Amino acid sequence: MASIAIIDYGMGNLHSIAKATEHVAGRLSVRVTSNHDDILSAGRVVFPGVGAIRDCMAELQRTGLDEVVVETARSKPLLGVCLCMQALLTHSEENDGTDCLGLIPGEVLRFPPAMEEKGERLKIPHMGWNRVEQTAPHPMWHGITDGSRFYFVHSYYASPQRDADVAATTPYGVGFASVVAHDNVFAVQFHPEKSQHAGLQLLANFVAWNGGS
Repeated sequence: MASIAIIDYGMGNLHSIAKATEHVAGRLSVRVTSNHDDILSAGRVVFPGVGAIRDCMAELQRTGLDEVVVETARSKPLLGVCLCMQALLTHSEENDGTDCLGLIPGEVLRFPPAMEEKGERLKIPHMGWNRVEQTAPHPMWHGITDGSRFYFVHSYYASPQRDADVAATTPYGVGFASVVAHDNVFAVQFHPEKSQHAGLQLLANFVAWNGGS
């Protein structure tokens, strides 16, 4: 039985996040798996992904992992990362519109094409280090200074319906929700495995987190 399961549905840099999670997991085992029983029996689950949301949702549905993710969110801590943060919302504008898992009510929107900050044109995708400004207390913020910088790569951003589901925002032309949290779900737009000390601290907090806020 894997104490921490990292969902493998064929998309995402699973090696990097697995290694980073193993680094902070202590005696807990970490397993990259697509096996439904392994995921449902794990104590904690990481849901990472990169790429296009239509491909992500199609593969989740083909493998039946969409239902596994929904069930996991009801029963244990779930950490969504990057594309899979977006997959937790209701709908995405990407690929001419894609229905998502609906665990967090809200839309995924494309950054406006002509954003500026301090007189300079902002590039899309949003790529590189940026501030994460905490908007709500949460056990996952333990040891992480408000305004810490994390590493991002994305062209779309989450816009939850409920303010209570936003745990942090990040400025990039618009102030977008870079972290969402609800019950057993904590999901981040950035890549903790690429975010040095702050990212490892977040993963360590996930190892210790029992769900809830």
